[in-house]
Amino acid sequence: MSDSSAHNRDSASPLQSRSPTPSPQDTLTLRALVSTKDAGVIIGKAGKNVAELREQTGVKAGVSKVIQGVHERVLTVTGPVESVAKAYTLIISQLVASNPSSPITASPSSSHTTVRLLISHNLMGTIIGRSGLKIKAIQDGSGARMVASKEMLPQSTERIVDVQGSPEAIGLAIEEIGKCLLEDWERGMGTVLYRPGTSEERTGTRRSTNGLSSSSYGGSRRSNGDNVRRATSPSSQQASVAAQPAANMRTQNISIPSDMVGCIIGRSGTKITEIRRLSGSRISIAKAPHDETGERMFTIVGTPEANEKALFLLYNQLESEKERRVGREAQQQQEMQD
Repeated sequence: MSDSSAHNRDSASPLQSRSPTPSPQDTLTLRALVSTKDAGVIIGKAGKNVAELREQTGVKAGVSKVIQGVHERVLTVTGPVESVAKAYTLIISQLVASNPSSPITASPSSSHTTVRLLISHNLMGTIIGRSGLKIKAIQDGSGARMVASKEMLPQSTERIVDVQGSPEAIGLAIEEIGKCLLEDWERGMGTVLYRPGTSEERTGTRRSTNGLSSSSYGGSRRSNGDNVRRATSPSSQQASVAAQPAANMRTQNISIPSDMVGCIIGRSGTKITEIRRLSGSRISIAKAPHDETGERMFTIVGTPEANEKALFLLYNQLESEKERRVGREAQQQQEMQD
């Protein structure tokens, strides 16, 4: 494993591809969570391994910087789908071969392992498919097993998809996953990326540079926003957003299932008003579904920071409603059995 200085040198340097840059429509960026130990193997001494990976596949690849007290880092690979899949296959093979505890027999390809992909919550339906048909087809075609987490990661709108199998099987699955993500790339716009942090940062006890507690868009999935009110007053937050130059404003669109829109708006608009107030973003809701899926478009306008808070609050509200409905259905089934 390389030392931490080598890690930092590599992660801080620009990620360069040896091949011509493909068009944006054909370019996939796929992130995965890796341990600090595995990150060292991926980078290699003085960045040797990651440089060879870029040379062999033509992708851009890098690992996030080391954070003291945090044992996870984010691997990011960008390039054409086939190249990204090949890069992940090589990375996984390298990790399996470097781990003496792996049950390697004839070759690394015979060993099974797991890669933890970071996928936008909004794109999970694209990968799973109607009635789970898509994820089943990917598993059957690749020989890999896929398990999607139910919860979004702290302070983000990303979820983990564990892909389990041999390096080759995982590579095949990643190629199919990548194709799904590119086909429906618009749904991934506005994703709040997961950034590994210490427990102190996640619980909001640490103050950020803008004076807001980290808990203003983190904390409990069922948070009602009280922690935000303690962190900053509505008037000061709105004033800071209003003071932002127009060039710093961003517009983001997300699709919400029609049957979930009511829970986000709330009675007499109370919940959406609260989300607007807490985030400082302007949020408008389409009156009708925008396509055959029956989903309605939410348009969020504000600074990048305000939009990030708005997205997190919106997704939290969605998750809370889903949990409530699941609990209600379970209770109804129990009553029917009784």
